[in-house]
Amino acid sequence: MFNKFKLLFTGKQQDEASDKYVEVPANEINEDLKSHIIALEKLGEKYSEVIEKEYTSKFECNGKKNLKIWVCRDIDGDQLPDLTSNHCLEGEYRSQVAINFDGFTDEEDAYVYYIQLWYYFSGGRKGIGTLYDLSKYDLEANIKDQLEVILKEV
Repeated sequence: MFNKFKLLFTGKQQDEASDKYVEVPANEINEDLKSHIIALEKLGEKYSEVIEKEYTSKFECNGKKNLKIWVCRDIDGDQLPDLTSNHCLEGEYRSQVAINFDGFTDEEDAYVYYIQLWYYFSGGRKGIGTLYDLSKYDLEANIKDQLEVILKEV
């Protein structure tokens, strides 16, 4: 939560247009969806590894050291060491491709940018999930586009 407020005040608000995501009502959150979420996160991990290798030298040439791209997971903001995609149907679970450089940490508030993959809000009477829409958007291109934006920043 603090991360979102921090981004508002630092002018780095994420460009996560709502049309990049599919809303999933609680009654559709099931084991079939879980397999899609796990596949999405694995795809995010694959892209993260490949793209990080591709962009590391570009970042270093621009004075931005220690590029790291990874899929991170948390439940209600807590990054637990044993948290895996198998927990994706638990309330307040979130996964995202995180991008960082220059003295990064794995703490949520330290991300330069992230692309949310899945978030399940279970509060109130009904829960709802939001899932990155691979049928309309290219995750690999989205990650690379954001890296190009970061490279252009001073």
